[in-house]
Amino acid sequence: MSTAIVTGQPVPGSSLENDLRSLGFDVRVAADAAETESLLAAVPAGRRVALVDARFVGHLHALRLGLTDPRFPVAAVPGAVTAQPDARPALTRAVARETSAPGGTATARATGGGAPALAVDSLADRVADALDADGGAVHRPELGSLVAAVPADPQARNEARQAVSAVDDEAVRLKSAVKSRDGFFTTFFISPYSRYIARWCARRGLTPNQVTTASLLTALIAAGCAATGTRGGFVAAGVLLIASFVLDCTDGQLARYALKYSTLGAWLDATFDRAKEYAYYAGLALGAARGGDDVWALALGAMILQTCRHVVDFSFNEANHDATANTSPTAALSDKLDSVGWTVWLRRMIVLPIGERWAMIAVLTAVTTPRITFYVLLVGCAFAAAYTTAGRVLRSVTRKARRTDRAAQALADLADPGPLAGAVRRVARKGLPGLAVPAVALLGGAVVVACSALTDFGGPLPVAGAVVYVLTSALAVARPLKGALDWLVPPFFRAAEYGTVLALAGKAGVNGALPAAFGLVAAVAYHHYDTVYRIRGSAGAPPAWLVRVIGGQEGRTLLVAVLAAVLTGAQFKVALTVLAVAVALVVLVESIRFWVSAGAPAVHDEGETA
Repeated sequence: MSTAIVTGQPVPGSSLENDLRSLGFDVRVAADAAETESLLAAVPAGRRVALVDARFVGHLHALRLGLTDPRFPVAAVPGAVTAQPDARPALTRAVARETSAPGGTATARATGGGAPALAVDSLADRVADALDADGGAVHRPELGSLVAAVPADPQARNEARQAVSAVDDEAVRLKSAVKSRDGFFTTFFISPYSRYIARWCARRGLTPNQVTTASLLTALIAAGCAATGTRGGFVAAGVLLIASFVLDCTDGQLARYALKYSTLGAWLDATFDRAKEYAYYAGLALGAARGGDDVWALALGAMILQTCRHVVDFSFNEANHDATANTSPTAALSDKLDSVGWTVWLRRMIVLPIGERWAMIAVLTAVTTPRITFYVLLVGCAFAAAYTTAGRVLRSVTRKARRTDRAAQALADLADPGPLAGAVRRVARKGLPGLAVPAVALLGGAVVVACSALTDFGGPLPVAGAVVYVLTSALAVARPLKGALDWLVPPFFRAAEYGTVLALAGKAGVNGALPAAFGLVAAVAYHHYDTVYRIRGSAGAPPAWLVRVIGGQEGRTLLVAVLAAVLTGAQFKVALTVLAVAVALVVLVESIRFWVSAGAPAVHDEGETA
């Protein structure tokens, strides 16, 4: 349980102590700073502690935002400050300094809107200011219309209470549970009612992780229905896929509504989205096979295209996460277009974000065939990928930015180079200049995919192409990836590796080769997504031993090419299956171990627009 220390003389009629208890705090009262220091020292070290001025007037949700969000070590609203266990020493030092310092006056400082905000005789506010001055990065949530104040006199208290009565904090809480930036379909067809489902779940003690799991199970059942290959199964699959997406929106809204963020929850929310969609692709392919139509190549192509779209997003964002002088004429034009309402929604729709994409897949599944569904999906995703990538290339070449070592390291981790690339890089030593980096990465990938797709199965040419690819991929990552277009290197690598597996499996000409390739790409893609979310959680890349064990992207590409050259089609299918199972076991065990025990900060992924 957390502990709240209410400082100062209690105010008759105040509901503050009851409000704090309703938020899960054990409430203690301190008459002055000295008693506050004593009570603080008595609180067990593993507890969150909050200091709250007894004169506080405000909405319950303002206190909830300021005092219970698990993502921030230190947070404050006017009249209240809180510290999680790791930040307790800094809080203790700040309180000790304030105890020995002379008291403040009874004057209130005002916010920009003129409402009373910070009282300089408020211990909680002085401690928050002291933590700020010490570089403590105090999180101060945006309260909007919510009230949080320490009135200096009875008139100000009355005005603050009237301001509280004028705003329905439950309505504000429900509204803030919905992401401010979302797709058209999600905003207008899902969120208007899913927020109420989130509240229903919160009131019954359900957690976001439980809702995330329910969404996954629903999507897997949808995939099973699609795998039946019957029209009734396809209709049920479409309906269940939409239901899964509703739950997918609900879990994030529940996290924001109840402020139940966690490291594990962020990982589940992010990885389950991919697992649901790709399992559904497999279900469609199985259903088509029952009807005599083999669409496994289309299913694998859709998964590859979607994964490459995501890595474009991830790489571009990481490359520019903390870049300086991060401006360009293209970005300025985009900002101007954002001021025209209809263009915002149009641009959000044409990139085919998850809401629009899943709705399209669900409808097409119900009324057409799996083949048509995949054709439309591939065309739509290809257009969206071309649109977003072109815009990002234009931004990159027109901006004057200096990328940091952190960004370069993130791109290197996303590139997933293995021991072969490392050995070649040590021999080559010097890297490539400027735009030669992404150009060589693209060229090497094109060579190995072309050699795999344009020759008969079992020939030596794919192996030669893979050897060239090992050399070019090593050269591409030989120096820090700080160039204007170096963020294209990871997506080029993904397309090369996955495309090679698709081409060789398709050329094998035996039943089961493409499903086995689908499983292998899914396992490797999971590893790549896991890398992304570790980086986003500031937890670093997967351990070096894991990358060595699974070969790195260039090692896996060469291995698959060699297997295709020395094995028969039937043996190649078995080899792909074994490789898929081995990679999946290694990366899943390590990933689960890491995320269950991770010390990464509590977060909740806001979901990918794509």
